[in-house]
Amino acid sequence: QMIFQDPFASLNPRMRVEQIVGEAAVIHGLIRRSERRDYVADLLTRVGLNADVMSRYPHQFSGGQRQRVGIARALALKPRLIVCDEAISALDVSIQAQVLNLFEDLRQEFGFAYLFISHDLGAVEHIADRVAIMYLGRLVEIGTADEVFENPRHPYTRALLAEAPRLDRRGHSFTPIKGEIPSPLNPPPGCAFHPRCPLATAACKARVPDLREGRDGRRTACILEQEEVA
Repeated sequence: QMIFQDPFASLNPRMRVEQIVGEAAVIHGLIRRSERRDYVADLLTRVGLNADVMSRYPHQFSGGQRQRVGIARALALKPRLIVCDEAISALDVSIQAQVLNLFEDLRQEFGFAYLFISHDLGAVEHIADRVAIMYLGRLVEIGTADEVFENPRHPYTRALLAEAPRLDRRGHSFTPIKGEIPSPLNPPPGCAFHPRCPLATAACKARVPDLREGRDGRRTACILEQEEVA
């Protein structure tokens, strides 16, 4: 199942919450139509909403409440995997924390997995067990959350984490990664990050690095990292 970025655009404005959350469960045979109201009431309660809101339309909710409706809809089919596509980016910061905590509680209760797609490194560190970093549509590093955040190995991962906001670095001046982002339709030869990488060598410009397993099982797509391991 999917939880979308925009909690308003992803909900049908002509349908009430009872239909939005419960219709798919009826169609797929998980419940009878006569059971839909009780089924939706239980799901809404689990995501922190009162059951009496099921007669409302999406426009009658706040952004955080709409996202909770979207989460309830995703849970309705009892999935093994939920894809969260920037699921908190459209919400206020205070609501983001509530939704992240809700994700954690639901994962422990139902035992499913998340594929959590986000630009928010703080949210990723909070929720993820394993992290995959992408640049220009290519995976550049994969590891556990602790490994990636405490000891990043790909130059792009290091640059991202070096500029992530942290409470213990007050007064830190933001330094963006140098250079322009290349077009994914016409990527540069070799490593896609080499035009912006301060460590790039001639080999980086000539060869596209494979995503290889290195020290401690960490996988990186960096020629320099792979040469160091070899």
